[in-house]
Amino acid sequence: MQSDTPQTHPEVYTVHYVLKNRIGELVDTSEGSEPLHFLYGTPDIIEGIQMAVKGRVAGDCLEVTVPPEMAYGEYREDLVRTVPRSLFEGVDNLAVGMKFQTNSGDEAQIVQVASIDGNLVKVDANHPLAGFTLYFDLEIVGRRDATEDEIAQGRPLF
Repeated sequence: MQSDTPQTHPEVYTVHYVLKNRIGELVDTSEGSEPLHFLYGTPDIIEGIQMAVKGRVAGDCLEVTVPPEMAYGEYREDLVRTVPRSLFEGVDNLAVGMKFQTNSGDEAQIVQVASIDGNLVKVDANHPLAGFTLYFDLEIVGRRDATEDEIAQGRPLF
């Protein structure tokens, strides 16, 4: 059931979710743990989820298909680089899958080791779900007006 009441004040949504890939395999879930709490309109939650829950009420359950452009974006080859292994000085057991924070450019970036070939290491700064269409089952378990402190901090406070 969708509310026709326009949103005039930022709201906090509490949502349980199940995320699956295109062949139905489980990718992530909040089942068995805390639901996801977020302040509507902040960049912390992908656009596709925010659009899906807008105006919904507690008890609503929905299936949502989120294309890459409303999730983590398209996969970008320009975010994949090959760097010298010497950049990982002090890392004794460098392995594929390890993640590191870099500070090159204007902001910090998380990169994941994609492959190691002798003294060359391929790193990927794409989000692991970049380029994928995401399939969510969502259950709205709460919706309330955000407090002034939550609005100021851009996140729910508990």
